[in-house]
Amino acid sequence: MKYLLIDTATSYLIVSIVIDDKLVYLYNQEEGHRMSERVMPVIAEAFDKAGIKPKDLDMILATTGPGSFTGIRVGLTVAKTMAWSLKIPVVPISTLEVMVSGYDDKKNIGLINARRGFVYAGIYDDKLNVISEDRYDSLDDISLDGNLVSYDLFDFEVKEPKLDVLKIVSKHKDDTPVNPHLLNPKYLKRTEAEEKLVSND
Repeated sequence: MKYLLIDTATSYLIVSIVIDDKLVYLYNQEEGHRMSERVMPVIAEAFDKAGIKPKDLDMILATTGPGSFTGIRVGLTVAKTMAWSLKIPVVPISTLEVMVSGYDDKKNIGLINARRGFVYAGIYDDKLNVISEDRYDSLDDISLDGNLVSYDLFDFEVKEPKLDVLKIVSKHKDDTPVNPHLLNPKYLKRTEAEEKLVSND
């Protein structure tokens, strides 16, 4: 079985290929604003290094958020296009789950700074089972009792995200795929434009 993982929801571009339970390619580098221009060259390199073609894939795993509004759309556009055009099953996964996947603590809390005192937070155990669903909330209302993981800096200690792609694939390989046209971002919060519309009502 051949799997492609794509995550563009943070400032880090993650592209990985797993073949028969072996990690054969992993790209995990900070790209920031270059995400849209880097994602396709990196995916092309992934297939080249793995020695397979896109049509050989059995499944695509794509993060749907939370994270950067623009970043999420970059990866999902690629995943949806490949899944639809090549008829490859596609499964949505959480950005926060990917961030904590390499930790074996019993309570791993993935955090993304959403600004103005708010965060995206999700809590997972060592097997990536959900303890608390991903949410957008005030930092004051988030329990910080656990292994805190984030790319961002806070006034408290956090650990750098650590990936275990094999663990992610193992958890999701039997998931029911979604229709590529229904693979949508999970922003968890309104855009600034939407918030202004609501505040003006």
